[in-house]
Amino acid sequence: MTSQGTCDIGLIGLAVMGENLALNIASRGFGIAVYNRTGSVTDAFTAGRGKQAQVVGCHTLPELVAALKPPRKVMMMVKAGPAVDELIKTLVPLLSKGDVIIDGGNTLYSDTERRTREVEAAGLLYVGSGVSGGEEGALKGPSLMPGGSKAAWPLVQPIFQAIAAKVGPRGDIPCCDWVGPRGAGHYVKMVHNGIEYGDMQLICEAYWLLKCGAGLSNAELAQVFDDWNRGELNSYLIEITRDIFTVQDPDTGGDMVDLILDRAGAKGTGKWMSQLALDLGVPSTLVTEAVYARCLSALKESRVRASRILAGPDMANRGNTSEFVEQVRQALYASKIASYAQGYVQLAAAAKEHDWPLDYGAIAMMWRGGCIIRAQFLERIFDAYKAEPGLENLMLAPYFTQALAKAQTAWRHVIATAATIGVPVPAFMTALAYYDGYRHASLPANLLQAQRDYFGAHTYERTDKPGTFHTEWLDLRKPVG
Repeated sequence: MTSQGTCDIGLIGLAVMGENLALNIASRGFGIAVYNRTGSVTDAFTAGRGKQAQVVGCHTLPELVAALKPPRKVMMMVKAGPAVDELIKTLVPLLSKGDVIIDGGNTLYSDTERRTREVEAAGLLYVGSGVSGGEEGALKGPSLMPGGSKAAWPLVQPIFQAIAAKVGPRGDIPCCDWVGPRGAGHYVKMVHNGIEYGDMQLICEAYWLLKCGAGLSNAELAQVFDDWNRGELNSYLIEITRDIFTVQDPDTGGDMVDLILDRAGAKGTGKWMSQLALDLGVPSTLVTEAVYARCLSALKESRVRASRILAGPDMANRGNTSEFVEQVRQALYASKIASYAQGYVQLAAAAKEHDWPLDYGAIAMMWRGGCIIRAQFLERIFDAYKAEPGLENLMLAPYFTQALAKAQTAWRHVIATAATIGVPVPAFMTALAYYDGYRHASLPANLLQAQRDYFGAHTYERTDKPGTFHTEWLDLRKPVG
């Protein structure tokens, strides 16, 4: 094929994700023009993995634009931040009315809100799309969460839904649908990543309980996670955790997982979700605790020093091992339900705040395949919102209500055991605290409001009559004792 005006889409940025997305697009029969700021990267790609008729290498942005048939669609796979703004400024004069600029990076939703307005003001269309699934997902079928200019959706839909992962009984439901206006797609991707933080932390806590509390070997842990992956915990993260426990270091022959330093990194999307939850006034406590757990892990040297000074109990549970494994499984599932419930509550609050008409069942199906949190569990979430689109909290759906009731005894036992033997499980604990807080009609915030009114005259409401009230606490107090 020739390069002049024949390609279906252009892609800028040939790092790992961009390169694999380009190959995915080409494999579905679409012509794609590719560009990388460093020309040698473009040349290496088109001479190697991208050496095929569907792929056209370009060395300038005008050349890339000229290679596209109208309406032109240009997807940016570059690092989020100022680089995206600079690229948009360069592209806008090169494009024509009705052309589409797509940002497939991990962008903060508010930037996408602003950019959508700016690009639309220039007569173009803009899409901010979450892309999840890592290197393999990008190549074989990611989860895509596009939002932005609604008029852009019919233009990008054929390509996006063709390259997305497929699920369903016949494997024909794409894990991609229109999310909503402006920054909605990137917000949903951010919540996906926050839930991912929570899932990973919960799995790590289950692992640590079974290793330190029950004394399981890595081989035994691999078998446990394999068993769990055959049931209601079936998911990509459980599957790769099983695999991790089977890998040996080729240099030392030791188990690889035991040779990895316990200092975790983070790229920021979990922190964004936590910060925005505070702005909205919603309790997304599990992702926050997962972020803090990574922060604590980063204090490695300090923890090593503290381990020689601070005392704790014997980290061993001497109960029945097989029973404890099952109890941890149930606690993990219950905590996972609470975590996803928090994520969906935050989505609903953001949708109300920004006037986004989100389809929560459709979001569950976008996450069902291709992405990092893909799991059988998401079909239950889809069913819950299909039965009740206005569901206030996922924990109130009959299936999840019953699952939480069934797991409750084991959940509490595991957390009590962890506290007794000194194994840190902050995500398990905050999940149960959320469940207990949400199920109580009354909480001690009445005392909190009294305290605020006492020291700051912040006022309060009463249970017996409407209105706002203030008490002169000093004048009415009585002596004690």
